[in-house]
Amino acid sequence: MTNVPTTLIRPSDSSRDQLIPLLQEIQTREGYLSQTAMSDLAASLDTPVASIYGVATFYNQFRFAPLGEHVIEVCRGTACHVKQSLALHQHLQRRLKLRPDGNSADGRISVLTVACIGACSIAPAIKLDGEFYGHLTVEKLDALLDEITRPAGDSDKTAKEAEATLPKASLS
Repeated sequence: MTNVPTTLIRPSDSSRDQLIPLLQEIQTREGYLSQTAMSDLAASLDTPVASIYGVATFYNQFRFAPLGEHVIEVCRGTACHVKQSLALHQHLQRRLKLRPDGNSADGRISVLTVACIGACSIAPAIKLDGEFYGHLTVEKLDALLDEITRPAGDSDKTAKEAEATLPKASLS
């Protein structure tokens, strides 16, 4: 049981009451919930693996695959929804050939759908690697994707020129 955070499991609390905090701790340590970690946790709690998966899949905070090198969070809040963020998400799905786990075919980019990123004034918006980008269109999103998928050393545009054309936003 190498994946189960034993520091959280004490004889008095090795129960389903601790399941969510244990899942959170495993994900914090590993970055996602692996099959091995889920099996180890089920064994340590003397609970069927299916029950562990039932809880973990109920909450959208849990991931079952590692995140890619780049993480795109697509806002689906009301303001972004009204401004067509669904079209942006669908474009990402097609262009990146997203797998069911939200990762691109090459695993380099992860796309997460979030309820709101708190950037309503620049809707539709995404967060890419922690940076906000707003007032997006499919064309602006493509420019952003081109920049992060460009092979190292390929310099049709310098990074500074590309950044100047992207709709990066500050929330301050």
